[in-house]
Amino acid sequence: MANSPAVITCALTGVLTNPAQHPVPVTAREMATAARQAFEAGAAVMHVHFRRQEPGQGHLPSWEPEVAFEIAEAIRAACPGVLLNFSTGTINRDQAGPIACLQRCKPEIGACNAGSLNYLKVKRDGTWAWPPMLFENTIEKIEELLAVMASTGTRPEFECFDLGIVRSVGMYQEVGLIDRASFNFVMGVASGMPADSELLPLLLKYLPGDNPWQTTLIGRQEIWPVHRRTAELGGHLRTGLEDTFYLPNGERAAHNGQLIEALAKIAEQSGRAIASPAQARECFL
Repeated sequence: MANSPAVITCALTGVLTNPAQHPVPVTAREMATAARQAFEAGAAVMHVHFRRQEPGQGHLPSWEPEVAFEIAEAIRAACPGVLLNFSTGTINRDQAGPIACLQRCKPEIGACNAGSLNYLKVKRDGTWAWPPMLFENTIEKIEELLAVMASTGTRPEFECFDLGIVRSVGMYQEVGLIDRASFNFVMGVASGMPADSELLPLLLKYLPGDNPWQTTLIGRQEIWPVHRRTAELGGHLRTGLEDTFYLPNGERAAHNGQLIEALAKIAEQSGRAIASPAQARECFL
């Protein structure tokens, strides 16, 4: 509903971003502080990646269940009632690490990459930014993850990088893999959908059923008009240092709270109230 409260998710840290170069949190204390700043600015959901905790290793991902548990408990203590949304993405078929983290922590929401993607980017000089890779998300892999989420009471959030993946999630419902879906339109990945507000009505045309949806927008200043259009169309909202380092005025954000403040302002200007954690639970769970 276009006038329903907007649930705001903060993507706290992401994967691989070097904390020596960017203000991304790594340790449990840093993650809790960042989450609290975002929580006070209006975020009811925290999307969480985990990083290696050894000195000098914070730019590398971790799938250690005890690392996940320490960070999850620190965020929960800092943000009463908050919903945790765990990253589960692995490039290849092996997802033992994400599964172990889900089973140890039992988050309310788990990101579920809903289809495969050639993960590509080209540099200005016409060479690949990294060796071309396949982000592998087969039906077998998705089924395994969904079974674990069902056992931990975790609601899947389906990450959709193109329209075909949106339609695929509709088929997951048709065959009984899921009863209800939450859609996340991921826009701004170079080999996926661009961050373009004109795409949103088309995506909504093919959105199956009465399912909640949000946008993840990756980029710089070009993402903010798309956030506004998402709010106007009734979608839920996400930002954070995983997705962008830049505020609407082009300045670099010092922390996640500044990004959430900017997003909450856009929601309110679009006629949307900011959802409380209780309202977020009602919407997504």
